Amino acid sequence: MNNDCPPYPILLAEDDLISRRLCQKILAREGFAVTTVANGREALELFRQRFFPIVLTDWQMPEMEGPELCRAIRDENPNRYVFIVMLTSKGSKGDIISGLEAGADDYITKPAHPAELVARIRTGIRILELERSLKAAVDEIHLMSILDSLTGLYNRGYINERLPQEIRRAHRYVRDLSLVLCDIDHFKKVNDTYGHLVGDVVLKSFARCLAGSIRQEVDWAGRYGGEEFLIVLPETHLHGALVLTERIRRTLESTPIETDNKAIGITSSFGVVCFSPGTCKEAITPEALLQEADNLLYRAKSEGRNRIEAGRLTS
Repeated sequence: MNNDCPPYPILLAEDDLISRRLCQKILAREGFAVTTVANGREALELFRQRFFPIVLTDWQMPEMEGPELCRAIRDENPNRYVFIVMLTSKGSKGDIISGLEAGADDYITKPAHPAELVARIRTGIRILELERSLKAAVDEIHLMSILDSLTGLYNRGYINERLPQEIRRAHRYVRDLSLVLCDIDHFKKVNDTYGHLVGDVVLKSFARCLAGSIRQEVDWAGRYGGEEFLIVLPETHLHGALVLTERIRRTLESTPIETDNKAIGITSSFGVVCFSPGTCKEAITPEALLQEADNLLYRAKSEGRNRIEAGRLTS
């Protein structure tokens, strides 16, 4: 077996002891890790505890036969592909079709020929590799669809999709939710003075500052539009949101952004809004929360910029 390939542990379900040991010996000799059980029920119980990408199962077994095991594995793992090979002494076309329709990918007539058995398993590995590559490509495409191409933060479409989910979760668990809407002060002047390429450097640096200031896997940030950015802080009360926002404001104020030509100092204005589901008379909408954050941001800019305005939304 190619040692460069990722490991693919095999689950072998076979009630006949001689056949089970023979198959295990053949596969182990080729470098495969094989776990054996004596019937389909044991196989399913073990599979529920530990994922096996390859399952080799006899057709006729006590307690649970091969076709039933195939169907159970397919039903319980819709998002993870398993390559299933049926071992069978049934040779009719009808039996073979029945096994494939139950969820098997391939079959081997017993007694298994060593070379054929290994070849079938290697075929399965090629299919699993293709499936893994396809999934990685799909995941990459999905990631590209929800990220802003310039800053690497979430884009407006993702914000519109996820924010309602965060609000519903806050209502369900009666936990505070805070939003921070921020805007780079006088960003148009940066573009007009230094050009849009430098402006892009500023935007990317600003985004890195936001991403590096929030809790990973809990908080999240997105580009709301132009030079406006949104930070969403689940399970965070107003005081906690203000502490975080002030830390970001001071970091931006005191850390010039290095560009090819010169270091550029920037500041930002912030609107911070929090809502506590336990005190709200009715469900809060994403539009209401964003509008209040926008109102507070506008106030911060009107009051001189490089400052924070905060408030609570109660209805």
